Amino acid sequence: MCTSLTTCEWKKVFYEKMEVAKPADSWELIIDPNLKPSELTPGWKQYVEQHASGRFHCSWCWHTWQSAHVVILFHMHLDRARRKGSVRMRVFKQLCYECGLARLDESSMLEENIEGLVDNLITSLREQCYDEDGGQYRIHVASRPDSGPHRTEFCEACQEGIVHWKPSEKLLEEEATAHTFSEASKPRAQAGSGYNFLSLRWGLFWASLCLLVVYLQFSFRRPAFL
Repeated sequence: MCTSLTTCEWKKVFYEKMEVAKPADSWELIIDPNLKPSELTPGWKQYVEQHASGRFHCSWCWHTWQSAHVVILFHMHLDRARRKGSVRMRVFKQLCYECGLARLDESSMLEENIEGLVDNLITSLREQCYDEDGGQYRIHVASRPDSGPHRTEFCEACQEGIVHWKPSEKLLEEEATAHTFSEASKPRAQAGSGYNFLSLRWGLFWASLCLLVVYLQFSFRRPAFL
């Protein structure tokens, strides 16, 4: 039974996508708020989503805030003999920095964000549980404006030792490198186009000169009629 709308959405999207990805196997998704990073039962695998985007709502002062640093922990296991798999999931909370109460609040996420995050989870499942090439992971934070530096003292994941990776900075570096390469290639392209233009102009000049020489030779050889 779902405890919240977001939990229901997670399970709905996960079951639908796993039915397509691995229709021969039966998978379950369990929300476990007590899940600990790197504390794995033998045979279980771990995947950490470190750059999810979510909105928080303080249940005390009603303050809301957007965060691009939501951390989600997954532990997963596949029983190949029984063709049954299980995923345990924990979404780490954040403290409200307005009222200062030691009260952790849960995040809510849009459906399209959940779908992308489930895609990443399935990619990790393919790699770790099925020994397959899962494909490329999706990054969700780059298209969203950053609200400022991450405040680790208000983050439950940081307090439990999970180091965040900020993909927006990595993407900015890649975009800057691509832009620099593009700008560097422009002078070469312009120089090349100038060379082509000069070559065409000189070609027309020499062709005209050859036609003039032929015309003059023909004119001088033509017999004169009195």
